[in-house]
Amino acid sequence: MLSRQFRKVVARPATAAVLTMGLLAVAPVFSSTVSAQAASVSCTTPDTSAPTGPATVSTASTSFGRVLIVGSGANVGCSLYVLTSDRLHSLTSGLAAFACSNGPNPIGQPCDSVLWPALLTNGHPIAGPGVNRRLLGTVTRTDVVSGASVQQVTYAGLPLYRFFLDETPGQTDGANLFDPVTSPTGTWYLVEPGRGHPAPGQAQMRVETVNGTEVLSASMDTDFSLLPHGYFPVYTSSNENGRACQGYCALIWQPVLTSGRPEAGEGVDQHALGTVVRPDGTHQVTYNGKPLYLFIKDAYIPGIIGTQSINGAGAVTPWGVFNTITLP
Repeated sequence: MLSRQFRKVVARPATAAVLTMGLLAVAPVFSSTVSAQAASVSCTTPDTSAPTGPATVSTASTSFGRVLIVGSGANVGCSLYVLTSDRLHSLTSGLAAFACSNGPNPIGQPCDSVLWPALLTNGHPIAGPGVNRRLLGTVTRTDVVSGASVQQVTYAGLPLYRFFLDETPGQTDGANLFDPVTSPTGTWYLVEPGRGHPAPGQAQMRVETVNGTEVLSASMDTDFSLLPHGYFPVYTSSNENGRACQGYCALIWQPVLTSGRPEAGEGVDQHALGTVVRPDGTHQVTYNGKPLYLFIKDAYIPGIIGTQSINGAGAVTPWGVFNTITLP
């Protein structure tokens, strides 16, 4: 259902209102488990107007661990995400646009109001149970609601969003989505509340045949209806210091993150897999001690943008030469 729905949106771009009606028509009605008053909740609704009160951020237990969710309002219980490439905005002191904006994209719908509706607030956001209130903040956006300047909720400095394919509370279709639609390409992660780190769950690695070559690959797009557990080639740098790829480097060569020990799939030696703690406290997957990365030009959505490929092999960069890992 969701896959057909997504393709229909791409084939025939609609206004936010029309898209909303189509999504609500297929969205089941159920009772919110995080609201004291039972109500029918949809997580698909776009941002069409400025909020009238403060947003509440709460937490819920999922297969990815405890993560942030919307804590109040019409979207109570819906999963919240951050986008790694939104860091470009902070790295440029706000000179760069947000990676998820209302600019043109291959889907033909604004990213920040329809595809990934921004969590908006009128007033400082409220910390629900389990939320670190010191990590809550706001950023001003003028590209979400037409003709209005609004405040988007941030956590640990990154803006929070919903995903339009999460029809109901508890769904996590956007988890670990390696997204070529954003500009620049980034990965969407659920958010753990303690320090505001991504909540990727346990990384899964296997050998994947790409362009006729068997290479070590990482599972991404965990619950995405168009490419569930899609596998993408991973790379190592000739500079083996895991601290070398930070800042701009990590926007292009995105670290393969994990919660706990990575899992070896078909063709991968479990003993070769490990982790290294990055300076920001996240855990990056290693293979034979070498940190692993995804290349942003490998991201794709089947039938919509790009194809499975190896685009970064042999890339010479200021941070080293990047190559895939070929396995027998």
